[in-house]
Amino acid sequence: MSCLPLALAALMAVPALAQDAIYRCGNEYTNNPAVAKQRGCTPLQGGNVTVIEGTRPSPTAAPRSNGASNTAPRVDSAAQRARDADARAILETELRRAEERLAEAQKAYANGEPEKQGIEGRNHQRYLDRVAELKAAVGRAENDVAGIRRELQRLGPATTN
Repeated sequence: MSCLPLALAALMAVPALAQDAIYRCGNEYTNNPAVAKQRGCTPLQGGNVTVIEGTRPSPTAAPRSNGASNTAPRVDSAAQRARDADARAILETELRRAEERLAEAQKAYANGEPEKQGIEGRNHQRYLDRVAELKAAVGRAENDVAGIRRELQRLGPATTN
C-alpha cells in the first residue's frame, strides 16, 4: 500500500515529461522546432497547450440547390395573416404593459430627485444607491419599450379586414 502514492506521482509526471516546447505562429501552434524557426514563431513559456481540432461537415450535409430543399409545410395566406394579427395583438399588449412600467419607473425616479425614505435622511449613500437603481430601472423600461416598438415595426403596418 505504501508504493501506491509513489506510483501515482510517477504516472502524473509522465505527461509533463512528454510535452515538447510549444511555439506560437499567429493563431497556430506547433511543437516542431524546424517549422517554428522557418515561420519565425515565438516559444510559449509555461503551461500546456491543448488543441482540439474542430469537426468537419460531412459531404451529405451540404445544402441542395434544387427546388426540393424547402421541406417546411406551406401555410395558406389566411392562416398566416391570422398568425400575424395574433402576434401583433400580443406585442401591442406587451407594449402597453411596458409603457405602464416605464411611467411607474419615471414617477418613482422623479427626475433624479425622489423623496428620501426612512433612514435615507441620515444615510445619504443609501439614498444615492436607491436613486441609481431607479435610474437603471427607467433605462431598462425605456429599452423594453423601444424593443417592442421595433418588433411591431418589423411586422409592418396593421392590416384591417
